[in-house]
Amino acid sequence: MEIRDITESDLSAFAPIFREIVDAGETYAYPGGLRDDQVRDLWFEAAPGRTVVAVDDDGTLLGSAKMGPNRPGRGSHLGTASFMVGSAARGKGVGRALAEDMIAWHRREGFAGIQFNAVVETNTAAVGLWQGLGFRILGTVPGAFESRTHGRVGLHVMLLEL
Repeated sequence: MEIRDITESDLSAFAPIFREIVDAGETYAYPGGLRDDQVRDLWFEAAPGRTVVAVDDDGTLLGSAKMGPNRPGRGSHLGTASFMVGSAARGKGVGRALAEDMIAWHRREGFAGIQFNAVVETNTAAVGLWQGLGFRILGTVPGAFESRTHGRVGLHVMLLEL
């Protein structure tokens, strides 16, 4: 598996993964039915941020991560990130590889930490991955996410100090 910066030519392979995850209604509050250009506008980060893709040996796009400052100005010393892995690639280490790349990037860029603002508490695979990489839950906003399966569930705020 290779992790590399996203290119415009990756949009046609990434947009279906984005829609699959958003339409499932379990992890992201993005609206459904977005066109490819709207997916690009939401997911492709401009500098000082970065968006990457994970591709397998035959070039199949498996997932993506976007990262950058959590807030502008006086909040820019903390980074943040978002991840999407296609259902066909789950359980194969793609999320972990993207996460390790993201943490290394934040370190190289001199961030003091990484803050996740909204990790859905019922997304136990992601919560477990983040905790395994050293993130801790700072708090949970009760009922802040409308899960298609579970109804209103909490959103964790998580932090990894670098």
